[in-house]
Amino acid sequence: MISIDGLAVEFGGATLFKDICFAINDKDRIALMGKNGAGKSTLLKIIAGLKIPTRGKVTSPTDAVIAYLPQHLLTVDSRTVFEEAAQAFEKALSIEKDIEELNAQLSSRTDYESTEYYELIERVSTLSESYYSVGEINYDAEIEKILLGLGFLRKDFNRPTSEFSGGWRMRIELAKILLQKPDLLLLDEPTNHMDIESIQWFEDFLINSSKAVIVISHDRAFVDNITTRTIEITMGRIYDYKVTYSSYLQLRKERREQQQKQFNEQQKFIADNQEFIDRFRGTYSKTNQVQSRVKMLEKLAIIEIDEEDTSALRLKFPPSPRSGTYPVIMEEVGKSYDDNKVFSDVSLNIGRGDRVAFVGKNGEGKSTMVKCLMQEISCDGQLDIGHNTLIGYFAQNEASLLEEEITVFETIDDVAKGEIRTKIKDILGAFMFGGDSWNKKVKVLSGGERSRLAMIKLLLEPVNLLILDEPTNHLDLRTKDILKSALQDYDGTLILVSHDRDFLDGLVSKVFEFGNGQVKEHMGDIHSFIAKKKLDNLREIERKN
Repeated sequence: MISIDGLAVEFGGATLFKDICFAINDKDRIALMGKNGAGKSTLLKIIAGLKIPTRGKVTSPTDAVIAYLPQHLLTVDSRTVFEEAAQAFEKALSIEKDIEELNAQLSSRTDYESTEYYELIERVSTLSESYYSVGEINYDAEIEKILLGLGFLRKDFNRPTSEFSGGWRMRIELAKILLQKPDLLLLDEPTNHMDIESIQWFEDFLINSSKAVIVISHDRAFVDNITTRTIEITMGRIYDYKVTYSSYLQLRKERREQQQKQFNEQQKFIADNQEFIDRFRGTYSKTNQVQSRVKMLEKLAIIEIDEEDTSALRLKFPPSPRSGTYPVIMEEVGKSYDDNKVFSDVSLNIGRGDRVAFVGKNGEGKSTMVKCLMQEISCDGQLDIGHNTLIGYFAQNEASLLEEEITVFETIDDVAKGEIRTKIKDILGAFMFGGDSWNKKVKVLSGGERSRLAMIKLLLEPVNLLILDEPTNHLDLRTKDILKSALQDYDGTLILVSHDRDFLDGLVSKVFEFGNGQVKEHMGDIHSFIAKKKLDNLREIERKN
């Protein structure tokens, strides 16, 4: 058991949280929830031993292995994917190498009675005991199983890590962590760069093979599927629920309703007593009663209502100008880079009002197809954008394309038209740009803040074909809900590239699957597609057996 006792963190006089206490037991799978800035990532870093709290301590068994996966990291460029993953066994492999060297010395020496010879034997014995205590492991097989599960191909194993994007490097780091079989796994937004198949594999791994887990994630389906306990950080304290995320939401709602009721009753009590004080102040016969009530009100602890991310402001896209019958028409479209064929012979039509998802493993061509649609890159075959089609596009790097020298408010004011201009501050507030942040220059914003700002811009542009490439990677649950609600009301044509199953649920009615150089069309929503894929995978296993 790992124990967190009396943790407090203060920055320049401001308290992030205080007196936090809870225990982490074997097999606990905990969702760590709370609004942005509540201290979730800070708490993970303290448990991982990377940050020192102002007060309090984390206590764990001396042999406990705690592994931490941050949101951003870099692997060593000089190694291959397989070599980098093998670093998980660096200690054991180092011991194995030392044993081999010592055995070589023993076999070459003849001074069997000497002190030095006995010392060598003793060192070999000690190292062997340490080595075999971890059990006999087929390292290569373990590394291969994890890498394949996380979406790598065997041909990737000997490629240098420098050839991979940040998302794939994150998977390499995750592989190293999973191979260590930690007693506690700390995960900060682990699914941001995974495709649907990898997320499903990861869920199965965490449920069936991991010990204790604490995860911060804005992927609602992922959190609901893997966690059995929810800890919420709010207003500097925690609430610990022994339930799944969905059940926690209901209990939190009931908790706030009870707090609101108690707060209202207390406010009425204060008002009644204040009225008595104001009425009889200066009345000689009531002096003692007045003074008694004044002292009572001074000592009264005011009931606090926990923060809630209200998203009462419903944002809507402007009405879509009418497009032609088919905004997108493809005939035998293909794309290759030298000898690498991304996809070929793609023939499909996307009709006016269609709502489709592009899904598939990373690297299978989803974003490449989007770039072809946007005419950012050329392609083979015939690709036509239909009559009067106005495209709104959110790229994966959209946040980096914002004008850096203007303010947050100016960024939105430049694109807002008509009555919506009177609500700019309300819209910014709904996307967590409150107070002085309106006047911040874009260049000082974090990556997540830039993504939210770019999304607001898109919400205000009148278009009839929306193409969104991984729009939710840096959005929290509240902002995703606002965006999803707006997309549900959107009356144009929608193309979504996303691995977020909960976000896609209710938004799309057709799925285009990218894989093995082909694009397959599946009628139905994301859940029917996933169910069919699971069935197909089972049939494939049966055929192999």
